[in-house]
Amino acid sequence: MSNDRIIMGIDPGTNCMGYALLKVVGKKPVILVSGILDLKKLGDPYLKLQRIFRRTLQVIDEYQPDELAIESQFFGKNVQSMLKLGRAQGVCIAAALQRDIPITEYAPKKIKLAVTGTGTASKEQMATIMERYFNIPNFPTNSDETDAIAIALCHFFQANPLLGSKKTSSWADFVKQNPDKVK
Repeated sequence: MSNDRIIMGIDPGTNCMGYALLKVVGKKPVILVSGILDLKKLGDPYLKLQRIFRRTLQVIDEYQPDELAIESQFFGKNVQSMLKLGRAQGVCIAAALQRDIPITEYAPKKIKLAVTGTGTASKEQMATIMERYFNIPNFPTNSDETDAIAIALCHFFQANPLLGSKKTSSWADFVKQNPDKVK
């Protein structure tokens, strides 16, 4: 996998879809663009899916991502919500397949673990850590948008685990070998 690439992250949803593109140059990702597609005012569920498909293709065509990272479904009590989420996810995946973009799915706990170090982090904790990581004072506040950034960042971390670090047997060894990674 080349270091120079664009990763698209999508937080699928039929009421609000978050998307983000990270440009990776060398060893550091930067946020190229992020946003949401707000569908709350639309009543027709099929029209929502059409808009999700079209917006996903529009962003793909404009930014030409090399990879798509998307949040996978999780098990919940509300079956109808899960079905709607699955449809939104499927439409995003279909759009990426339309443009021959490789797709990777990540479970919510995996995303939280990759970004914060714990699979039980809150959305606020994730946003705070990403604000510091990207060094952006006015980090996006919409949770769907920040989730999309987290999904793309998780994909980056999975492809580049502890960039350039040597294997360590303890936290103390890691800190000694990587003083630039600890503040």
